[in-house]
Amino acid sequence: MNEFIPFNRIFKNHKEQEAAAFALSGDCWHGDGPIGKRVEEQLNSWLGSRYTLLTTSCTHALEMAMMVLEIGPGDEVIMPAFTFVSTANAVRLRGGTPVFAEIRDTDLTMDPEDVARKVTGATRAVIPIHYAGVSADFDGIRKALASSPSKGQKIAIVEDAAQAVGAWWRDRALGTVGDIGCFSFHDTKNITCGEGGAFLTQDDDLAEKAEWVREKGTNRSAFLRGEVDKYTWISPGSSYIPSDVLSSVLEVQLRKKEVILDSRKAVWNSYRERLQEAEDRGWIALPRIPSYARSNYHIFHFLVQRTSDRDPLIDVLRQEGIEATFHYIPLHNAPYARKNLGSDLSLPRTEKLAASLIRLPLYPDLINIRDDIADRVFSVLSQYFNAQGR
Repeated sequence: MNEFIPFNRIFKNHKEQEAAAFALSGDCWHGDGPIGKRVEEQLNSWLGSRYTLLTTSCTHALEMAMMVLEIGPGDEVIMPAFTFVSTANAVRLRGGTPVFAEIRDTDLTMDPEDVARKVTGATRAVIPIHYAGVSADFDGIRKALASSPSKGQKIAIVEDAAQAVGAWWRDRALGTVGDIGCFSFHDTKNITCGEGGAFLTQDDDLAEKAEWVREKGTNRSAFLRGEVDKYTWISPGSSYIPSDVLSSVLEVQLRKKEVILDSRKAVWNSYRERLQEAEDRGWIALPRIPSYARSNYHIFHFLVQRTSDRDPLIDVLRQEGIEATFHYIPLHNAPYARKNLGSDLSLPRTEKLAASLIRLPLYPDLINIRDDIADRVFSVLSQYFNAQGR
């Protein structure tokens, strides 16, 4: 019987437990402690960021971004409908309006041409999603924003880089290209502390505001640095700082980043090479990485040519011990969006792509059996499509 391959498995060993135990033995369990500060500096050094603030999740980093930008009622924020609900919720919590754009069939990132059609005088920001750890098209997005009817009004770029830690656009790390970047360290991500995230910016003013928001709306961080003699309520805010215990786990994971990347890349390439024949036969479409992007190989997916094949093929893969799965339900079709944002929006390309997508297991522990798994997947595809005479 074939070995069962779960969709995800955390890449961990005793080092994470030892680091957490060491943190627990100390006197600083709260957030913004010495370990957290050290991790922020490590991220800055690795990614070339000027400011990195650890957060309790990417969801909270996105919420911070909308607060820092002072998004409010009447403001529009363009994003793909093919994203996790946190992207839209961050806007709605501020009273703003998510405006959903199409994605491209080549890499499932936001289509700049549709962004250009969606820009209005009320557009305050765009949130590109770096799907699967592959960069959105920044050149195209910036060109689209240049067509804004509100000449002179800046439209911020907030990167939802939840899947993109360690991926690049040209020579710049994702998360550092836009005005604000938001990371996730959830345990489904390449680098994890279970639950966690980060807010990145290169802008002094945005960084200062983000510090206030993260520290319950106070200037406590400036007080601790000795920049003011007392701290007080400066702005709206909340408690978005992870404990030093979680930061200790993240620090260990960061030491493994090269091994994690190399292993995931090897597994990704095995799938890509073995399944080329399935694409050549017209059964599926394989992922493409644009020339400007360096992936972190967060996801391996393929698209079936007929949406009616997606769910049955997932079922067959699972029956054969491979825990394949679909991904997002496009947000414009969700009950909340239809009730509150209008029920007449149609994004046919997004809908078709979402209904065609299958994700395969991908994590470092698969490296030693990567060719066997790729063979198993191809075998399932062959049996499934040959049985239909295709």
